[in-house]
Amino acid sequence: MATDKPISRPETLGRAPDRVELLLPDDDCPDPEVSLVVPALNEPITIGRFVDWCQEGLKAAGVKGEIVIVDSSSDRTPEIALQHGARVLRTPKRGLGRAYIDALPHIRGKYVIMGDADCTYDFRDIAPFLEAFRRGAEFVMGSRFKGTIDPGAMPPLHQYFGTPLTTWILNIMYGCRFSDIHCGMRGLTRAAYEKLGLQSQKWEYASEMIIKAVKLGLRTEEVPIHFLKDMEGRTSHLKASWYAPWVAGWQNLRVFFLFRPDFFLRWPGRILFALGALLVFGLAFGPVRIGGLQLALYSQVLGLFFFGLGSSFLGLDALTTLYLRFDKRLCRRLQRVYDYDVISPLSAVCVLAGAAISLSFVMDWVRDGFKVFHLSHGFIAGLGLAMVGFQAFLRTLTVTLFSFGTSPEELSGS
Repeated sequence: MATDKPISRPETLGRAPDRVELLLPDDDCPDPEVSLVVPALNEPITIGRFVDWCQEGLKAAGVKGEIVIVDSSSDRTPEIALQHGARVLRTPKRGLGRAYIDALPHIRGKYVIMGDADCTYDFRDIAPFLEAFRRGAEFVMGSRFKGTIDPGAMPPLHQYFGTPLTTWILNIMYGCRFSDIHCGMRGLTRAAYEKLGLQSQKWEYASEMIIKAVKLGLRTEEVPIHFLKDMEGRTSHLKASWYAPWVAGWQNLRVFFLFRPDFFLRWPGRILFALGALLVFGLAFGPVRIGGLQLALYSQVLGLFFFGLGSSFLGLDALTTLYLRFDKRLCRRLQRVYDYDVISPLSAVCVLAGAAISLSFVMDWVRDGFKVFHLSHGFIAGLGLAMVGFQAFLRTLTVTLFSFGTSPEELSGS
């Protein structure tokens, strides 16, 4: 844990840092129970008042706490924060999510409450978060929609479209019931903070945090908060340009899909794979009529496409599952199914058998003097069989690689 002394030359604080440096105020809290951890980037208008609000909130809640401003400003923001009694963690400008990653080693409190330094979240009222923690919550989300929103505090596009829509999408995809996934005021126990292992560097950290909290089964509560309008003279970073909210929204949607491979890989992959296999091998001996519908060569070619696409989906799903390791039971099952010593010889048999079947049709073409090659049902079925072998072998190799060095203890539990 860093024990840096307060900087003796505050005029140097305006320079953008190139390394992480912890600066301590004169009246630093020696043994905090809660840490208020807030990133700041050029907030000279609000930072002094914000730190004062944090002090009021700690006093009103009757709790000992520290205020950690994670700062990468190029103005007087860090100096003002120090003067008002906050710890200042000076970091390079690397993104909002990275600020929280940089802060973790320097947090001393049992509980962590996060937010913005722009005085839009009312840190004078942190008691509901602490009450939720003491009821056993590990992850506490603030909700502006369950609380109050000052007129003009949120642009209509955010309030009535962007936030409700992306909240609905996440709830559908992950089976949860949040009302405001983009609320920046939220809390974690320090143990949960460490357990999440956040990796997102920018705005998408907020969605990654929620998704991992759901996938890891953290005890979660929502508490209502009061969302305030920007102070006069101060403009939100998201309001600075018309495209910033759209970029932030896209970054969050990307995280939704990255952490839910079964939603867009596993089930589509299974459907495509099964439909493709049915067409490729079901038509291996010729056309099939089902009622008034006749399935023939073109249907089998389409099936070969579905078969290959579905297999690719399932392969990527397996790798994503092993990488994320949310479902350790499924990870163990994948390692058992894709046993290199078992799959390798089976793959070789499929490849050789498929190649032999397809090659027999090629030899007929050669004997016919290389005239027009006519696709046949048997030829396509042979290609499908060879594809099964190649895909199974390649997937086994990659699953084995992703599992290399993983101890049984790492995949224990549910």
